[in-house]
Amino acid sequence: MPLNIPIILTWMRIAMIPLVIALYYLPLNWMGVPLRDTIGALAFVFAALTDWFDGWLARRWNQTSSFGAFLDPVADKLMVCAALLILLDLNRLDSFIALIIIGREITISALREWMATIGARNSVAVHWVGKFKTAAQMTAIPCLLFYQDWHSIPFAPVGTVLVYIAAVLTIWSMFYYLKKAWPIIKQQQN
Repeated sequence: MPLNIPIILTWMRIAMIPLVIALYYLPLNWMGVPLRDTIGALAFVFAALTDWFDGWLARRWNQTSSFGAFLDPVADKLMVCAALLILLDLNRLDSFIALIIIGREITISALREWMATIGARNSVAVHWVGKFKTAAQMTAIPCLLFYQDWHSIPFAPVGTVLVYIAAVLTIWSMFYYLKKAWPIIKQQQN
């Protein structure tokens, strides 16, 4: 396993997950809801930025590796799923939306893994709709974690609208990737 700055950033993102979850299990009288939600949202934003930054560094410094390519999306999906479960527990997210997003992540991860085993991973390479889905998700989740107004910006409704947009893009991207893979899947069945 290679160890470099991009992979360390990815491991940091994974290590942050239980810390963020722990915030929501602390007694409310320790810090109060507004402070807890602010710290949780900022931690998620930091983790999301490291997601972008570790990939950028790996490409810039020519430190890409198959292990990093495996670990980065795993860290991303763990972070998103953990945040969605927190939001469900706080009643800030509809369970149907969480099921759509988590179900898509599992489906496409399995599809990519299977396509990689048959040497066709590039047929389900990241597409612009997947990137927009990720951007909507990574913006919606901290808005829903923060869930308060700040300088007249109503983060709760903004996050709600964005998470619904993310859910639509999630379904769209899932069908896009399945459609791209379908000819290869059919060919493998023959």
